[in-house]
Amino acid sequence: MCRSKKSTDVIRPRSSNSKGPSFSPSSRKPKTSKSSSSLSQPSSSTSITNNSVLSSGYFDNNSSYYNSFSTQASKNLSSIRDSLPENPHIYDFSDICLATDNFRSNRFSSSSASSSWLCNLQGKQVVIFQRKMRRPIELADLVHKLSVICRSHHSSLIKLLGVSLSGNYVYLVYEYVHGVNLRDCLRNPKNPSFTVLSSWISRMQIAADIASGLDYIHHCSGLETSFTHNHIKITSIIVAEGSLMAKICHFGTAELCGEVTTDEESSKTLGRSKSKVMKIEGTRGYMAPELQFTGLVTQKCDVYAFGVVILELLSGKEALKFLVDEESGGYQRVSVIDTAREAAAGGSAGVRTWIDRRLKDSFPVDVAEKMVLVALECVEEDPKKRPDMDKVAGQVSKLYLESKNWADNIGLPTDISVSIAPRHSCLEFDVLSLWYLRSFSTCDLQ
Repeated sequence: MCRSKKSTDVIRPRSSNSKGPSFSPSSRKPKTSKSSSSLSQPSSSTSITNNSVLSSGYFDNNSSYYNSFSTQASKNLSSIRDSLPENPHIYDFSDICLATDNFRSNRFSSSSASSSWLCNLQGKQVVIFQRKMRRPIELADLVHKLSVICRSHHSSLIKLLGVSLSGNYVYLVYEYVHGVNLRDCLRNPKNPSFTVLSSWISRMQIAADIASGLDYIHHCSGLETSFTHNHIKITSIIVAEGSLMAKICHFGTAELCGEVTTDEESSKTLGRSKSKVMKIEGTRGYMAPELQFTGLVTQKCDVYAFGVVILELLSGKEALKFLVDEESGGYQRVSVIDTAREAAAGGSAGVRTWIDRRLKDSFPVDVAEKMVLVALECVEEDPKKRPDMDKVAGQVSKLYLESKNWADNIGLPTDISVSIAPRHSCLEFDVLSLWYLRSFSTCDLQ
């Protein structure tokens, strides 16, 4: 079974009849400190099971003892649960300023849409992202969404710990994961010929992790609620140091920053005539065509961006770049989608030459061809033709298992680079690549 699809990797939030915890500024009282306040958890029943088989008579004769024990256990579990650091917090802005030295400390990352700082907040190493609020959100709605998002757990998601508000800005506090983004894993600027993901299995594991995490966001993360990510791109995927597992960043950003419209707002089409009302933000190469036209963020936009990331993962090439045309002196647009479509049209031979050459032809061509077709289906121009993520995640998991079987059948070593015909006339054990890979295995991925 694919590791990223194990049921133990996912802890779904407990359902509740209420939409979320009630919250008002006057009723918010800190439990442990003045600097933060934990959101109350939705009511849930606690069940206790016993390994031994107990008859109904036992419960009849010991009902008072059992009820007393159950009540006491429920209280203990509730107190432990309330003390967990994973409880969502609304941090005081003063705490954010203190952690970032009034935003004078070195920035962890910066872009036109956000800035981030790696710092310690209440004794925990976190990354704080500063983003602008796109549209006003009711406080009760914000608290409900925060409660659901913070209680969502998946091995392929970086956990949101809490938020803070100040003016038109939202400060999102995420746990810090030691690793490096997927772009730097694939395309090391210091040495383009080297990649940490030097095997087909490692790349298929990354693809399965991303697909599983995005499927969880779309279908499994809320109390009868679905979410949209809206920030899927190669730099939003962190490859954890050591395990090389993929983790998706920025889960909850779109919902808490007002980037996703409600059903009523979505019914009002935002065409070019209203383009001045909303500023469309996105990363070139990952934005779905309909997003560029309407500005409406949907789950199909996530599917499109996921397809682009998978094509980058398979080919090692950038999503979009512009090359200088020496004849005309202008620029030539090169898209990984266009090159993938050309390769798929050429069948197995076309896919073999298109896949990243640093894999040295050591991959199952039939699985690679199917993966390319799955990714191309995700980047269809018509959003109605794109599959849902639950279907895509199932397909990727199946192909990952096929890749595992392929590797087991041919007995591929895990610590050596292997090159198989037709590019080479004989089986070649690249000893130099082995030494090179081991020399980088101890480097810090940070």
